[in-house]
Amino acid sequence: MNKLIANFWLKACFALLSVFAFFGNSFGQNCEAAPGEILLNLVNQTDLQAVATQYGLNPTPLGTVGVPPTYRMQITNGQTACQVAAAMQTDARISRKESNRTVKIVENPNLDWTNGQSWSIGQSWSIGGSAKGFNKQWFPSMINLPQAHTISTGQNIIIAVLDTGIDLNHPAFAGKLVPGYDFVDNDNNPSEVGVLHQNPSYGHGTHVAGIIAMTAPNAKIMPLRVLDANGESNLWKIKDAMVFAAQNGASILNMSFGYPQDFTPQSNKFLECLFREAGIGCVEQNFPELSDENLLIVTGAGNGGQIGNGANRIYPGAERGALMPGNGENGIDDNLLNVGASTRYDELAVFSTMANVTDNDDRWVRSVAPGENIVSTLPDGRYGVWSGTSMSAPIVSGIAALVLQIRPLNLPNRTMSAVVEEIEETGYGWECNVPSRNIFMKTARVDAFRAVMNIQTNTPQQPACLP
Repeated sequence: MNKLIANFWLKACFALLSVFAFFGNSFGQNCEAAPGEILLNLVNQTDLQAVATQYGLNPTPLGTVGVPPTYRMQITNGQTACQVAAAMQTDARISRKESNRTVKIVENPNLDWTNGQSWSIGQSWSIGGSAKGFNKQWFPSMINLPQAHTISTGQNIIIAVLDTGIDLNHPAFAGKLVPGYDFVDNDNNPSEVGVLHQNPSYGHGTHVAGIIAMTAPNAKIMPLRVLDANGESNLWKIKDAMVFAAQNGASILNMSFGYPQDFTPQSNKFLECLFREAGIGCVEQNFPELSDENLLIVTGAGNGGQIGNGANRIYPGAERGALMPGNGENGIDDNLLNVGASTRYDELAVFSTMANVTDNDDRWVRSVAPGENIVSTLPDGRYGVWSGTSMSAPIVSGIAALVLQIRPLNLPNRTMSAVVEEIEETGYGWECNVPSRNIFMKTARVDAFRAVMNIQTNTPQQPACLP
């Protein structure tokens, strides 16, 4: 009997250890974040000292933002942020807990949630490697950009590019830049940092900025370096860049990066209220740091080519639909426009993540723009080809600048929500089944001229929207 009991407890202990090992590995695998940090919101701010003591945190915050504040706390007990957050799950004193998530460019072949394509200089002499290839490429005519430029060029609209920095001396940016900032090295020089062919993310920000310069040639570009030489950043740096952009006159924020769902469905909340406060307002938390600016946030949908439900959503773009299931048509973040990628054949790119429209009409990827083999600027005055939703997002950022020049926010009742709606509703509607993904897609490929003119009636239905 004792032997049976001993065997029972041995098996039980082994099972428990297996469970802890499983969840421990799960936390480790899904907890890509700034090491030793957790973001914390409290119901009562006087509990900060007690909470810090109980969970092994330094009671002096590394930083705060918002009212009531989000605390950036240092973990001192050696645990990961996800382990600490898991321990906090039932603590009623804590209203929100989240790791300081790592964000990455989505054109990175080393990520398990992306089919990213690295850039190449001049895939062939006819489509890249020169200013001529840049100016003669396919996407402007696809979105009727030349016609739009006869009406608007984005004059004096400031677009902040939150990315790897840019080549400040590239000829394509002459007269187009306003002062930016480097939130990686904390200095006033947001130049790209890296080595050609060694750092796969090197040139990403320059390429994104060049697409904006082509789409809105008289807009101003604010380079904000938030991604390091490996194309990585974290949520707190993104917050810092958003605040800088708001306080220095930017109207549009281009965010061509992403991160997957964290280890719990309650994660990915830090940017939620920050985005909302930059648009229609947030009832849970105010951010005086944003200076009451009304900002348009444009994001890439992701390059995983997934179905696009549940854990397949890529943030921060997925904030729009995921925050309130069933409210995709009128998402909480009405100032957020999440963009998928289309091809030169006017079809959904095979790498582009796309939402599956269900009965609740959760359209969190409501627009697509060209994103395949886009020629743009690269460091050292070069040009090259890159593919991804990171290339689609700046096209839409540029179109938004064209719209804002013609119908600015100083008009009565004019908001960024209206700009988002105009870009979406003036596009060419794509509503069809995608057999290769077993989804129903309901989105629209953008059109610059129709957006500038706000032509929302009689939008033709595209018959060929299958990848």
